[in-house]
Amino acid sequence: MSDAQQPPQHVRYEHAGALATITLDRPEARNAYSDEMCTQLVEALDRADLDAEIRCVILTGAGKSFHAGGDIKAMRERSGMFAGDPAELRARYVHGIQAVPRRIAEFGKPLIAAINGAAIGAGLDLACMCDIRIARAGAQLGSTFVKVGLVPGDGGAYFLTRVLGFARALELMLTGRVITAEQALEIGLVHEVAPAERLLEVATERAQAIAQHPPMAVQLTKRAAYRSYHADMATALELAASYQGIVQNLEDHQRALTPKP
Repeated sequence: MSDAQQPPQHVRYEHAGALATITLDRPEARNAYSDEMCTQLVEALDRADLDAEIRCVILTGAGKSFHAGGDIKAMRERSGMFAGDPAELRARYVHGIQAVPRRIAEFGKPLIAAINGAAIGAGLDLACMCDIRIARAGAQLGSTFVKVGLVPGDGGAYFLTRVLGFARALELMLTGRVITAEQALEIGLVHEVAPAERLLEVATERAQAIAQHPPMAVQLTKRAAYRSYHADMATALELAASYQGIVQNLEDHQRALTPKP
């Protein structure tokens, strides 16, 4: 395939030691979704999950925005993921943008959203799919689908309610109001707010704090938390016993018990 035929690269992947950084790289469109971005984001997550050296992943955006959600220009033109009749649109969502939440739901390693700017619509939803959210001071966040006559087609109604609680999430979705990172911290939508110039530094510090622990213990703790959230107590306890049986027989466990000199 010639360079002219190569699809545009809308996701950048970088690897340094035990950490990987995935950057949404479409700054001219405020990192709004494109078909290529959906595909490339899933591919980047696959790459990080399959690399045994990677223990934690940071997701961020290029330029001044984290992720603007849907591409307004494509909406107006009814092109790309917004093209077609109702049946075609449903298929585009199922096989396109919804591939992202399905992949993240099965992502085995901790995923930190470094929200470097506006996280709007599907951009906020993507941040809510991550395990930890650190926002730049002054960043704006909003579930704004109703403002453009849409619903959260990427699963935002599922993720936002679980992160924020039903009542607060519903209010944000129905009003479409945009809040600041500081307000998001007050209501528990983000875990931390960092100065703009230190956002990636802080995210890296948090990722390194996770990466220093035995990787299988970290990954099974994450899995146990998510699986137990939707389970009854008996199922959660059985799962915990099974996972404990695995990690207690690993060399990492024995090394962690050895007194440090």
